[in-house]
Amino acid sequence: MEENNRGIKFIRGAILGLSLIVFLGYLMMWCIMPTDEYYNNWVPAIMKSTNSTYFGLQGPIMLDFTFPILFIAVMGCIYAHLGKKLDQNNITSGKRSNVPKFLKRPMIVKGLGIVTGIELAFFGMFILLCAWYFSAYMHFWMERINMTAMTRGDKVWEAKLERLALTIGLAGNMCLTFLFFPVTRGSSILAFLGLTSEASIKYHIWLGHISMTLFTTHGILYITYWALTHRLSEMLKWDVLWDNTYVSNLAGEISLVFGLILWATTFPRIRRNMFELFYYTHHLYILFIIFFFLHKGLFFTCIMLPSFYLFLIDRFLRFLQSRQKVRLVSARVLPCQVVELNFSKIQALNYTPTSTMFVNIPSISKLQWHPFTVISNSGLERETISVMIKCEGSWTKKLYDLLSSPSPIDHIEASVEGPYGPPSTHFLRHDMLVMISGGSGITPFISIIRELVFLNSTQKCKIPKLLLITSFKNSSHLSMLELLLPISSILPSQSSNLDLQIEAYITREKSHPIEKTLPPKTIVFKTNPLDKPISSILGPKNWLWLAAIISSSFVIFLLLLGIITRYYIYPMDLNMMKIEYMTRRNLIYIGLICIAIGISSTLAYLWNKKKNGMEIKQIQGMDEMIKPSSNGSLGGEELESHPYQSLVKSTKVHYGERPDLKRILLEAKGSSIGALVCGPKQMRKDVAAICSSTLPNNLHFESISFSW
Repeated sequence: MEENNRGIKFIRGAILGLSLIVFLGYLMMWCIMPTDEYYNNWVPAIMKSTNSTYFGLQGPIMLDFTFPILFIAVMGCIYAHLGKKLDQNNITSGKRSNVPKFLKRPMIVKGLGIVTGIELAFFGMFILLCAWYFSAYMHFWMERINMTAMTRGDKVWEAKLERLALTIGLAGNMCLTFLFFPVTRGSSILAFLGLTSEASIKYHIWLGHISMTLFTTHGILYITYWALTHRLSEMLKWDVLWDNTYVSNLAGEISLVFGLILWATTFPRIRRNMFELFYYTHHLYILFIIFFFLHKGLFFTCIMLPSFYLFLIDRFLRFLQSRQKVRLVSARVLPCQVVELNFSKIQALNYTPTSTMFVNIPSISKLQWHPFTVISNSGLERETISVMIKCEGSWTKKLYDLLSSPSPIDHIEASVEGPYGPPSTHFLRHDMLVMISGGSGITPFISIIRELVFLNSTQKCKIPKLLLITSFKNSSHLSMLELLLPISSILPSQSSNLDLQIEAYITREKSHPIEKTLPPKTIVFKTNPLDKPISSILGPKNWLWLAAIISSSFVIFLLLLGIITRYYIYPMDLNMMKIEYMTRRNLIYIGLICIAIGISSTLAYLWNKKKNGMEIKQIQGMDEMIKPSSNGSLGGEELESHPYQSLVKSTKVHYGERPDLKRILLEAKGSSIGALVCGPKQMRKDVAAICSSTLPNNLHFESISFSW
């Protein structure tokens, strides 16, 4: 076993090294693309090897910019699959990080929020790359500006304005290249970096703002140029041959309009106060990308294609999973307007703590999908998976009213996407975990505590001490602490040995209220034969299946592209001007990408669905319901079951005060203290400021947040 683990580690190291080399080569291509060397020497050589008869002018671009990223994505899938094997043997869970602590130290940067030294360094390098790309292209064209002005009959300053507009658009294309990586939920590239989509949303926001700023400037400058040179009619032209390159002006303008509408609803004030408007308009990215594709064609789109290609695969797999109605087993309604939903799942579905799951309930809204943190543990609860929902918006308010109504509810139809989470967790590397939460921010810590309860009873490893600091507005919210332990499984006796201390702070009450807190309401739903247990879309070997989908779909796309180019597009090139059929040609390219992804993803989905069918039938044959719990509230009533008694004894409630976070963190004992925080933005900033100071050398900050 030990020799096998060493072999796996060696292979993972080789994959990591090879992927790093390919990525550095990919960055090098970005650096040399705006130079004479690339156009005069590299492109002719690559054109010969790619054979333009089959792949056209986009052949070298695909080889330089599309293939490397897809190759890294496939390598990332294999890397993550091997990592799961090591995690199963509990090899990496206690491993210390090799990254220097100063690079992981949190910093608060205005406009960016809480960032680490690594994030700031990579963001700085990206800005430098954009600056080089912009300046190199400007230098490339300024050397030829007199010839350009003479050819078009423009003044030199007018030609410079047009070249500036073009270069800004190309810089925006670079930002668009990386825009979709953070929002690919099942991304192997994010897993490669130890990131999740939820934790990477801030990168998507940064890139989105930069991209739209550049594209908007690009559009305004071109309109200004046309107006100054008396060519405003160019705005209404669909097909234009400009500098021997095809472009569709009208398609670009339509794409920009959709982008501006989408962008206007992404700012925090609109996103938080009018979430439905933000949610629906965000789907305009489909039209934005389609018209962007028609604006520049496959040649330039191949540069940003990899991230969008991987996003399309992920999105189509999510679509296939969301078509299945899942079985909602039970619900627990707490007096603080919190709901716990328990879904049935197959035993083979495993997930990590802090995972999230997207839930859709058609009776409330057929279109809206909302993400919620998974609070269950796949080790303790083999046949169920649970999420906690706090009533904070119109959708959650309707769900709470539905479940808390006096009339009995027999069944609720639901669909899910996920769960999605980090490929592995490293909580065992610390001597102590200090988990700081505010309100519903306690949810990810519930899953962490349940995970450590499971490991304490099944693994021979050292479990860190646990200190949970949680702040609530009033004492009714103390009922959320009851979710720390599940009601759907028999807890191991070792759970009472967990070194857990809970410090609960009630900020808006001076003392414990006289009124008794109502006990939770448990609802058990009837079985519907059409509902299925939740299963992984690609099965237990999901990473290997994802690698197969990425590679096979790209091969199918290349085969279809070669056939279409050789026997349809290439003969047309010989008989008519390209400008007359470029839109038709680009629509064909879009269709080929969709067909290739659809074929490979659907076949993988159907194969795994067939394999999951046997276990689903066994679960449906066992019509066992979760029995209602008689547990009372942690607000002052004594609980009878042994695990819950232990939980009550470890809880201390403070009324009318807020936690002194600095004192708590500085007094924590241990060589390595994990400072985890989930809650309001100001709370996260306060903890980050404490951990970033020079006083604590043993604090390791980690922010768990799902809203930016």
